Amino acid sequence: MTEKHQGMPEPGKSHPGVTRSLLLFQVAALELRSVDLQSPRNNKEHHTQEMGLKRLILRRGQLFHLQLSFNRPFQSQSDNVTFVAETGPEPSELLGTRGTFLLTKVHHGDVWSASDFTTDSSSLQVSLFTPTNAVIGPYSLTLEISQGQGHSVTYPLGTFILLFNPWNAEDDVYLPSEILLQEYIMRDYGFVYKGHERFITSWPWNYGQFEEDIIDICFEILNKSLYYLKNPSKDYSQRNNVVYVCRVVSAMINSNDDSGVLQGNWGEDYSRGISPLEWNGSVAILRQWSARGGQPVKYGQCWVFASVMCTVMRCLGVPTRVVSNFRSAHNVDRNLTIDTYYDRNAEMLPTQKRDKIWNFHVWNECWMVRKDLPPGYNGWQVLDPTPQQTSSGLFCCGPASVKAIREGEIHLPYDTPFVYAEVNADEVIWLFGDGQAQEILAHNTNSIGKEISTKVVGSDQRQNITSSYKYPEGSMEERSVFMKASRKTLGPKRASSTFLDLLRSGGIGDQPVRLQLHLTRTPEWGQDLLLMLHIRRVPGRTHPQGSIGLVVRFCAQALLHGGGTREPLWRHMVQLNLDSGKETQWPLLLPYSSYRNKLTDEKLIRVSGIAEVEETGRCMLVLKDISLEPPHLTIEVSERAEVGKALRVHITLTNTLTVALSSCTMVLEGSGLIDGQIANDLGTLMAGHSVHIKMELYPIKTGPRQLQVLISCNEAKEIKGYKDILITAAGAS
Repeated sequence: MTEKHQGMPEPGKSHPGVTRSLLLFQVAALELRSVDLQSPRNNKEHHTQEMGLKRLILRRGQLFHLQLSFNRPFQSQSDNVTFVAETGPEPSELLGTRGTFLLTKVHHGDVWSASDFTTDSSSLQVSLFTPTNAVIGPYSLTLEISQGQGHSVTYPLGTFILLFNPWNAEDDVYLPSEILLQEYIMRDYGFVYKGHERFITSWPWNYGQFEEDIIDICFEILNKSLYYLKNPSKDYSQRNNVVYVCRVVSAMINSNDDSGVLQGNWGEDYSRGISPLEWNGSVAILRQWSARGGQPVKYGQCWVFASVMCTVMRCLGVPTRVVSNFRSAHNVDRNLTIDTYYDRNAEMLPTQKRDKIWNFHVWNECWMVRKDLPPGYNGWQVLDPTPQQTSSGLFCCGPASVKAIREGEIHLPYDTPFVYAEVNADEVIWLFGDGQAQEILAHNTNSIGKEISTKVVGSDQRQNITSSYKYPEGSMEERSVFMKASRKTLGPKRASSTFLDLLRSGGIGDQPVRLQLHLTRTPEWGQDLLLMLHIRRVPGRTHPQGSIGLVVRFCAQALLHGGGTREPLWRHMVQLNLDSGKETQWPLLLPYSSYRNKLTDEKLIRVSGIAEVEETGRCMLVLKDISLEPPHLTIEVSERAEVGKALRVHITLTNTLTVALSSCTMVLEGSGLIDGQIANDLGTLMAGHSVHIKMELYPIKTGPRQLQVLISCNEAKEIKGYKDILITAAGAS
């Protein structure tokens, strides 16, 4: 725009009011020429550089920096600019999904702001701040430049993703330890603990939360939840609340109500998908779910659900770990007891009740402040994405405060009674005959909630965290908490029952004989199993005097993950006499031919024995669970590991079994080492033979990494190994 000016002052002179008019006419309208989001710098400062440096990924409650270039120098006194940050389908300041903020010299308060700016030539360097309670998610950022008289021009500055910030003391997920943050946010691999309380195995898992597309898939998960589909704006507005986000993710990892990530399968037919035992990590699962438009991935069980949730929550910025509970109760009727039944032939019987005791169950703990609870219940909270039962109408569970579980404060939300029972329920074992429960064989107050485990911080070792869930078994505090929880669960008027009457009558543990079953050598799949029965007479006034006759009936059954069993695969009977004060041993042989092709993929056997005293008819129970080890593989790598340089890998598997391993396949995975997965067919491996696989990998990222190797075959689904590898920058000495 040009304009002819009259009455210009002579050189060296000025007229009043003319100078200001000249400046106004000479300064062109401010126009944005370019913007630098400074993603590499910002992402490093916000601990998101592992997600990449190309796009801006921020944590809330923390400054980030922009550089704006204009058509002329920026005049802070006269140029009026407004920043606008928006997220969600209908951004609104009222709902917290829109922030509008002016440029100020100094940052004040926990609000959206643009401050601490400096000008240089035609550029403006400015620091922006997001509130510590801001909604997480993808944002658009725009700049409105006022042109005067109510007119303005809007320029898009770009987009950014906002996450929870556990480094910020004002954030609800603040974790005041850099060592813990490195483990529970930044570590992209870990271990799940599986098996049996006496045979715990570590199962390496690739979380992969920093793989480039995972963050987008995490928000895709939130956008497919029933809460979002019902009311998108309201759902977005609640994404500043970590308790809300955790509950949504817990529901969305399973697919029982929605287009969730995983479909559970606790049967034994996985022909329409992939066996839960054959997953190495979360990345392949999340990518498949996204690529197929939200179709649930087949199949998952508890450790898969929990591991995928760990990936999502760490990606979103919530400190998270995976926790395994051995002998985990599923107490549907909420009476804090789980009943199991055996007949006189020592066969464990199926039950119509939905109550069960899982060999192990896996869930998550997320770290957060619980503003919705009384003081004292912050910290680790249980979240369980495995679909066991509904909570507020959806299959989700938690967050339940671990502290509340320990103290029996089961009235506190969410789902605390259910989790309390998982680690604290009593087990009652019944002798069943003639269509009814005849007598109690055992009342175990300490057989549920064993060896609660998670990975040690900064180590590959297992940590026993049982004491954070309950007081020592049998202690006064533990029984006191149990009674408090029982009163809250069952009410003050506990109805009379056959069970309670029998408990009150006592005498359950008053038996004339002590029985124990031991393995005499390490059990290996493909070998005969050797056991020893130890029998000892117990003196007592109420017991028969002199010699007694015992008939001991044994039964072996394949033990299922859900705590049930298959049909008997072996039976045996022993008759003997035992004098008072004496003890004896009796060897037992369970041949390989009896259990071959009879076990599940988890290779667990329950050997049970019912001993009947001929003189009194009283019965006693003895149990032994056996876990059969699969063959082991070894992984060797070359000494130096650099980004972009060939890393030699040598994998060896020796078939130590007496039978061939058929249809063997191998899958390699490891974030920072491999883009996706590497799969190979290995064919058949004969008994006693070895297979050697040599290959070269080209690492992608620096830092500590983990290579995971899974070999599956028809005979053994979970031959797994791992190797920790430290990757250095190319050329680093």
